[in-house]
Amino acid sequence: MTYDTLLARASRRLQQAGSASPRLDAEVLMMHAASVTRAWLYAWGDRELAGVPRARFEALVAARALGHPVAYLIGEREFWGLPLRVDEATLIPRPDTECLVEALLAKMPHGPGKALDLGTGTGAIALALASERPEWHVIGVDKVPSAVHLATANATRLALSNVTFWVSDWFSALGNETFDVIAANPPYIAEDDPHLAQGDVRFEPRSALVAGDAGLADLYHLARTARAHLMADGWLGLEHGWEQAAQVREALTQAGYTDVVSIVDLGARERLTLGRAPAMKDGQH
Repeated sequence: MTYDTLLARASRRLQQAGSASPRLDAEVLMMHAASVTRAWLYAWGDRELAGVPRARFEALVAARALGHPVAYLIGEREFWGLPLRVDEATLIPRPDTECLVEALLAKMPHGPGKALDLGTGTGAIALALASERPEWHVIGVDKVPSAVHLATANATRLALSNVTFWVSDWFSALGNETFDVIAANPPYIAEDDPHLAQGDVRFEPRSALVAGDAGLADLYHLARTARAHLMADGWLGLEHGWEQAAQVREALTQAGYTDVVSIVDLGARERLTLGRAPAMKDGQH
């Protein structure tokens, strides 16, 4: 059976299974299973595919039809133009989070600086910032040791030497260290949110998705605690749910941040909020 025939059959199966992008999913799985490029598929799709690559492809399509995320099936996802290894211990990096990277880069001048990525997972945010600001030192922390191992491996593959990853539950392992910029994409989904039973999130680690207090607990915690680790005039950037912007702005304002602003994501929803630490920290004169 040819590549083209197999792709057409797989696309129909994935469409029937509810995939939002059945042809794209099928092509990505085929490229992975057969070790070919998309250009190769378009040029040579009339060739036969058999043996182990075909069996591998059909197994991947069957898993995708059951809902397993493509990123987990092929073990990779691109973020900010960087190919990142992913696994079931981490969230799958999403394009909307690139909006947080873009917003923070606007606050990160060229030249030396220090940035922190809390709950780093694959290392996506930390690695994106490090790739754009080679003179900065970036630290990514995660409380899950396997996530830290994966993020470190991604940094090694990308040859980014200005980023390091630590095991830390938020700020617990950071002592009194301070940063010019702190980024976080924390858990912000309510425990009873029906979206937890839909799409890729069904297969992602629940601890990285769900927070108490209607999804706001970790966002409130970071609003209270991050200032102690920000330099004067430093910026905190938080990703959150599209209905949580007002609460996050209020939390940052109450915590003493200035220039608090929410920013829209790719779908024009307020999904990011930034706040600036006061120019003079508490107790300074």
